[in-house]
Amino acid sequence: MATTADIKKGLCINYNGKPFTIVDFQHVKPGKGPAFVRTKLKNLETGKLIDNTFTSGFKIDVIRVERRKYQYLYEDDLGMNFMHTETFEQIPLSKALMDNPLLLKEGMEVEVLFNADNETPLQLDLPPFIEMEVVYTEPGIKGDTSSSTALKPAKLDTGLEVMVPLFINEGDWIKVDTRDASYSERVKK
Repeated sequence: MATTADIKKGLCINYNGKPFTIVDFQHVKPGKGPAFVRTKLKNLETGKLIDNTFTSGFKIDVIRVERRKYQYLYEDDLGMNFMHTETFEQIPLSKALMDNPLLLKEGMEVEVLFNADNETPLQLDLPPFIEMEVVYTEPGIKGDTSSSTALKPAKLDTGLEVMVPLFINEGDWIKVDTRDASYSERVKK
């Protein structure tokens, strides 16, 4: 058993009988009273975020996890199919394991977080940034803005829609931040 002193971002714990990962935490030592740890927890089964406060020294049940590299192959009625990059074993995974399935492209390498005790997949992590092609966007007209941060919607090759600057055109490649599915920068191809 671990205590609140062992809390760090990304740690997987068993809380109220469910698997959670620690998204954010803050140790607080008030002037009066005992210290405590404020945490933001993400339920690995539902993806729901909750806030929780642990008193200092509280015992937490850490889940032993393993990260394995997989390559996305295709999607069928069983789910999304992935291949382990070392053993070439193929497994189907549910779309519920990831935040935004429209960011996934064929051939992309991802990390799958497994519960090491019972071999169940808990979470699917994409690389922080991915490159995607803009397949449709309205043309930007010079002088069409009243501020320097004007944005327009753009549809990407996977069907995802993001807001991009006016200078982005159809056929351009952009870098997308997978944490919030937002435009990051234009990429030269």
